[in-house]
Amino acid sequence: MDTTPIYCRRPGVLDALGLFLLLAPFFAMRSPAQDDQGNPAASAATSPKVVEALAREAAEREFPQLSDRQRMLVGPVEPHTELAKCQAPIRATLTSAHHMQDRATFEVRCTALNGWHLYVPVRIVGTSTVAVAAHALVVGAVIKEEDLKVEQHDVSELPLGFIDEPKVAVGLTVSRPIPGGAYITNQQLVASKAVQRGQMVTLVADAGGMAVSMAGRALTDGLVNQRVKVTNLSSGKVVEGIARSEQVVEIILQ
Repeated sequence: MDTTPIYCRRPGVLDALGLFLLLAPFFAMRSPAQDDQGNPAASAATSPKVVEALAREAAEREFPQLSDRQRMLVGPVEPHTELAKCQAPIRATLTSAHHMQDRATFEVRCTALNGWHLYVPVRIVGTSTVAVAAHALVVGAVIKEEDLKVEQHDVSELPLGFIDEPKVAVGLTVSRPIPGGAYITNQQLVASKAVQRGQMVTLVADAGGMAVSMAGRALTDGLVNQRVKVTNLSSGKVVEGIARSEQVVEIILQ
């Protein structure tokens, strides 16, 4: 009787292993992440940032060089815009031979067959310094230098009456609450009172080319260069003058 051992083979296991070894070189040679030329797969998306950068480059060739008070705004292209990877050059061109001095539209096109294209607006905006509240300011506060900071912003974003020079606001009084970080405008401020009712003031008058001064008392409040009524303490007469500075009222002689 033949006692030679007989090895049993599990059907399918070695067959599958052999098939894998046979096809392994093919998989190593061709990655699913590459096309026939070894380039990244065509399914990879083109970033909207790339589109914006190309539009910016084209705009820089069309517009004059920007000044220190100008800024270029490109797009924006929606960040969720899905654009297939372009297997040909992507070019940005002006849509019209004539454009406005501060704005234009550029076509960014994938030049491949059946490629995509987008229209990207570009505009030039002016910028300006603006006074901003360094912290919250309450009604009645007199503005000091440390209450303000200076920032640079697009003019199109700034409110009417914005103050571009902080020193203009220093010494003025807050007429409505101003939150920290808010733009300072002339609607939020009033000039501090130069003269207050009941205050002792110096009355100054020009009498034939000679300046005459006398003591007086304010009967009304007054801002700088505003008319106020005062009493001449020497004569007791009530006269009208112009508040020229704190405690000084100029009497206009007729």
